[in-house]
Amino acid sequence: MSKDNSGSLMVAFVIGALTGAAVALLFAPATGEETRGYLGQKAQEGKAKLKEQRDTVLSAVERGREMFSQTREFEERV
Repeated sequence: MSKDNSGSLMVAFVIGALTGAAVALLFAPATGEETRGYLGQKAQEGKAKLKEQRDTVLSAVERGREMFSQTREFEERV
């Protein structure tokens, strides 16, 4: 069975994105106030995306539980 590396890949992507963002902030020609506003906006966008992904995962888990329950009930009848 193949090993699932999606978790490691996601961590590497997030670390790379944060590093790139940090370097971009260091060399950005924007004022502190503009930068704080930009970061606040991006943080809100990230929070919304994270909530959306969490909802998707919870929905998939619930569907899996339902399928497991149905399969178990079917096997008990057979």
